[in-house]
Amino acid sequence: MRQVVGLTSTYSSDEFGVCSALYELGGMVVMHDASGCNSTYTTHDEPRWYDQDSMIFISAISEMEAIMGDDDKFIEDLVQTANELKPRFIALVGAPIPYMMGTDFDAIAQIVEERTGIPSFGFMTNGMQYYPNGISMAMERIVDFYCTEKKETQQNTVNILGATPLDFSINGSVESIQEWLKSNGYTVNCTLAMNCSLEDIQNMSKASINLVVSTGGLKAAKLLESRFGIPYVVGVPYGKKFASKLLEKLKLKKTSLGWDRKQVKKEKHLALIGEAVTSISLACAMEEENDVSVIVLDPLNENNELYRTLDVYVPEEDDVMEQIKSVDGIIADPLYKALCSNKEFYPYAHVAFSGRIFEKDLPNLINTEMKRK
Repeated sequence: MRQVVGLTSTYSSDEFGVCSALYELGGMVVMHDASGCNSTYTTHDEPRWYDQDSMIFISAISEMEAIMGDDDKFIEDLVQTANELKPRFIALVGAPIPYMMGTDFDAIAQIVEERTGIPSFGFMTNGMQYYPNGISMAMERIVDFYCTEKKETQQNTVNILGATPLDFSINGSVESIQEWLKSNGYTVNCTLAMNCSLEDIQNMSKASINLVVSTGGLKAAKLLESRFGIPYVVGVPYGKKFASKLLEKLKLKKTSLGWDRKQVKKEKHLALIGEAVTSISLACAMEEENDVSVIVLDPLNENNELYRTLDVYVPEEDDVMEQIKSVDGIIADPLYKALCSNKEFYPYAHVAFSGRIFEKDLPNLINTEMKRK
């Protein structure tokens, strides 16, 4: 039976992607749901929850409110809480129940903004799409609203787009990307959205180039290119050799992928399961330093503009099982091991898939040797 997950977990949802992208920016983020979404997000998908404060709430919609479609209570609660906490902005995030009710989040956001004077945004997430959709939605909206003025371009200045713990955890990888750029003569202008502020976002137009490190940052990069003419390069500096190639792409100051689309299948053939940008970057890094070919199996969204010739979109568990039949080994989150009992398995944890279970085992591979011994 297709569209049934029987052996593995599922990825973090689009609403959690919004929360993750906006977590550090000083806003009040409210998921419109009964209760479970907030506890799932904070206890499983948000490694910053116990160390860094953020105004992440849930509306606790009741069964009667859902049946009657009563938005007044939701609006009153939003206005009262916002007046007490005085957030920098308000974000209203959809879940399955309001999706089925047909809740108009943009309209509610407009009412709340009029009554509080605080910028408010509605996000039509539904809890049934994956987290890159939510990250993309949030980053594009926040950049569109706050980065409107063209500032004087500062040469060799970079914005990092698409950084959240859902793809990078808090194991030092994002800081290592920043240090890698600095060690190569670049100034990091803004990292959207870790170690980031709204003021940083307002000044994003100063950058001479953008580095997109996940699919969640791609739409924001395209917005900045169309609005200010800032080109972008897609890729994560995993490994020594791939990081060096990515650096050369940045120096060209042209919009490009950090990898070649053409791929050759070698005798040792591995599959890497995960988000497109991080996984393709890691696959390229492995291929550069080892005599292997690594195909990426992307279970999240179809990203044909990013895929190399052997990479595949695998929306269902059955698709993953079919694709791994022809490979020699699998690199994936440990929860995928149930699909790979007869294959060589290399665990590589992904917070958006297994939460914080394996986060202590997740290595920082930024600009590090990838040669297998």
